[in-house]
Amino acid sequence: MNFDAYARTGVDLVNARLDDLDALRALFPDENAWMRDEVAERDLATFRRAQKRLRDIFEYGTSGRDAEAVAELNALLEAYPVQPRISGHDSSDWHMHVTSRGSSVSAEYLAGAAWGLSVWLCEYGSARFGVCADERCGNVYLDTSSNCCRRFCSERCATRSHVAAHRARKRAATLTPTPA
Repeated sequence: MNFDAYARTGVDLVNARLDDLDALRALFPDENAWMRDEVAERDLATFRRAQKRLRDIFEYGTSGRDAEAVAELNALLEAYPVQPRISGHDSSDWHMHVTSRGSSVSAEYLAGAAWGLSVWLCEYGSARFGVCADERCGNVYLDTSSNCCRRFCSERCATRSHVAAHRARKRAATLTPTPA
């Protein structure tokens, strides 16, 4: 079972724009095309509420509030229980899913996200949940760096932030009078 992939679904949900049903459908990759086809307007509110709760988990982890991250993940695991099942198309493709196929789209997706993030927290600690340090961004990420030093969700945000800081230092240097 690929727990990291399930954890990334949580990241994808937090970072998604959920303005309307089409935006929600864009959340589902091709391998989950059935979710894209079956998701309904009523699921939008469920995904928005879960998005807020998942963002809180990342903020708790980033600020060292492990107990709060664990409490919220446990609440999500209770709300979206895991019901493992074997899935596949032939004997060479068997793999595990975390909920029964009869579940709603939101229940299946959110059970996977909560399970994946819970396993991630137990394996790596909540300090590996990150919120992008670029104040214009706000996206979340899972810190996979070797020394837990990642601060940005992407190279793009890191570069943009570093360039802005460099320009600010240059401006400050030109405004500071040199001693005579």
